[in-house]
Amino acid sequence: MTTVPAPKELDPSASLASLYGVKLRKLRIRAGWTQRELGDKIPVHHSLIAKYELGNETPSKYISDLLDEILGADGDLSDLWDHVGRYPHTDAFLQYREYEAKAASMHKYLAHSVPGLLQTEAYAREIMRQALPWLTADEIEEKVAARLARREVLAKAVPPLLWVVLDEAVIRRPVGGSSIMCDQLAHLLEASEAPNVEVQVLPFVAGCHASMGGSLTVLSFDSGPNMVYLEGGGGLTAMVKDRKRVARYSHRYDRLHALALSPVASAKWIEKAMEEIGTCKPYE
Repeated sequence: MTTVPAPKELDPSASLASLYGVKLRKLRIRAGWTQRELGDKIPVHHSLIAKYELGNETPSKYISDLLDEILGADGDLSDLWDHVGRYPHTDAFLQYREYEAKAASMHKYLAHSVPGLLQTEAYAREIMRQALPWLTADEIEEKVAARLARREVLAKAVPPLLWVVLDEAVIRRPVGGSSIMCDQLAHLLEASEAPNVEVQVLPFVAGCHASMGGSLTVLSFDSGPNMVYLEGGGGLTAMVKDRKRVARYSHRYDRLHALALSPVASAKWIEKAMEEIGTCKPYE
């Protein structure tokens, strides 16, 4: 006789995505369907239904509305989806923001964008507009203000060390157009002149590397163990506190750091990238 494993317990208080997942599971069970049967009716792969229920992923609005209709939720799932989309931060990100404010040092590898602590207002606004197109202009401005407020950590009397390795794609992708990108690159160069900020570029010619899957941040503290924050595709995030795993990710960062151009060479590389844009003013 095959024993069916008990479904994983869900915590609706973990995040809005988790609350959505709890509601979805209740509706599915009420309908008497397995995850596979529900997936076939949408249709999406049943593994996605599992991820929705666990709060690990959130369906698109189109899929959420289909789920609402098929499960007879009378708009409950659609209404909840609006809140999930409006406040997409995961529990891991909320934890990260608390630890970021207390860190003595932050070692970051960014695969796709400039880190929030070094973004200009216009660059941050464009990132938000593209990532959260369902928000109103006022809601976007609230989020931009919140992101800029995080930069205050670098203005403390004893600021943390911020060591950033940026993939070449971060420098090459013209977020918001040439004008916004010129200002952002100039801001990177200005920020890197501070004694507590180091910026390195990992060029494409470095080839395959240890963190092809996404971005990572290693946080160190004056007291207490190091932690790691991971960011992947689709908004997936995770806080890593297990010491063995933290050590492995720290080693991964060290390898990226070794592959990247030196801070001095990186500054020259960024200046050259500005020249290639053509409309940037020379950095002085």
